[in-house]
Formats: sequence, C-alpha cells, structure tokens
Amino acid sequence: MIRSELLQVLARENPELRAEEVERVVDIFFDEISERLAKGGRVELRGFGAFSTREREARQGRNPRTGESVSVPGKKVPYFKPGKEMRQRLNAD
Repeated sequence: MIRSELLQVLARENPELRAEEVERVVDIFFDEISERLAKGGRVELRGFGAFSTREREARQGRNPRTGESVSVPGKKVPYFKPGKEMRQRLNAD
C-alpha cells in the first residue's frame, strides 16, 4: 500500500472528514513518528509493533564500480519490530 491508497481508505471509512483533514492526520502521524525516532526515542503501537533506531558502526566498504576501498561512516537506521498480534495475523492459516 502506498500513501495515496492509505488516504483513500481512510477517507472512505471516515466520510465525515474532508480529504484535507484526512491528509493532515496522516501527515501528523508520520511526522510524530519521525520526530520521535530522530530524537533517539521509540514509538510503540500496541498490536502492531514498535519503531526504534539502531546504530551502525563505521566500516570499510568497496566501490562496486572501481573496487576501491571506501570509508563508510557510522549512522543510525530505523528499525521495526512487529508486535505479537501482527505476527499471529501474518502466520494465520
């Protein structure tokens, strides 16, 4: 599902809201998750999962075109851990 499909589903299921209001809610939702992760926090949505960040160490990489060794700096990357209910739904027979 892409963002526009999500907006359409939410608008269809909430006819009392204008399209602009639905879009604003989705924007706030994603902005808040991003902002919390940028501050090093964690976002947990019960039944769905938890968003957090993980540290990647600096390392030596390789330029695939030239084969030359390249220094890759350490960085933070987003991480998602699905909740128990999500895993059960995915593995239901």
